[in-house]
Amino acid sequence: MTSPHIAPGNSLKRLMTHVIIALIPGTLAYAWHFGPGVLINITLAILFALMFEALALKMRSRAVMPHLTDFSAVVAAWLFALCLPMHSPWWLVLVGIGFTMIAGKHVYGGLGFNPFNPAMVGYVVLLISFPREMTTWYLPGSVSGEALTLADALAYSFGGADIHQWDALSSATPLDQLKTAVGQHMAISEIRLSPVFGNYGGKGWEWVSLGWFVGGLWLLATRTIRWHIPVALLGGVLAMALVFYLADAERYASPLFHLLSGAVIIGAFFIATDPVTAATTERGRIVYGLLIGFLIYVIRVWGGYPDGIAFAVLLANMCVPFIDYYTQPRIYGEK
Repeated sequence: MTSPHIAPGNSLKRLMTHVIIALIPGTLAYAWHFGPGVLINITLAILFALMFEALALKMRSRAVMPHLTDFSAVVAAWLFALCLPMHSPWWLVLVGIGFTMIAGKHVYGGLGFNPFNPAMVGYVVLLISFPREMTTWYLPGSVSGEALTLADALAYSFGGADIHQWDALSSATPLDQLKTAVGQHMAISEIRLSPVFGNYGGKGWEWVSLGWFVGGLWLLATRTIRWHIPVALLGGVLAMALVFYLADAERYASPLFHLLSGAVIIGAFFIATDPVTAATTERGRIVYGLLIGFLIYVIRVWGGYPDGIAFAVLLANMCVPFIDYYTQPRIYGEK
């Protein structure tokens, strides 16, 4: 007679489904403001990820279908695709996903054994290897006054057009423009006269960040993630930004600008909270989140890249064993 075991309330598939649902508001806002290219990136990334996942599992003599249907590859691909410029050629997605799934995941033994966030591994490889393609961003329709159609986006993705035909519609991100202009000793008040800046952050990016925040609240409400890492990460960024903003508001951007431009909010709720690569103790999660928040600000302001989410997360991943070791809770009864 079998024992009356209680079935677990959560499963990997259920958790990944919650993450996918949470990604929808931000993705829709992204597509609304920046065009359908992001949807093409996501679709290609998911297809390529499933292909590499099946190939790697076959080579490792593992069952294929259980891993393809747990949605972990879909979530990794979706997050990776959201990091790319909204109009990226198909081969860029393919190369990045290849590194995400093979070098970031399966080379360490598959899901649960990878020390680094797979999506960030693939993104950093592309950022270092293909700087030209990774710095061509499309302006939101509210700035350019013109939107690329789905046919235009497909033509560029599959080699039928050159994005430089639409030079008037492309630009550096607000973070990149700010970093470059500050390096040329321009004042923040002067820099923000550019039409790419909104009331608080980058125009269009403010609404996308709000979408990620809504999705993050869903993850917290469903207990898919815990509050420690998002609160600590956002607090780390805001604290650093506030200190330097109060010291010199014409050289350092406001805390709200850092919060609502770039990938801080999606990083806090969706990337840094990866249960495999994040710290596991309660105090460790707070230290881990604060470390990422501090590193993001340092890289943005003094580093070589305008947004530091990927590098900050990977550097913090390296510190996780150290953080967990020194933040273990006190054993019950120990004096």
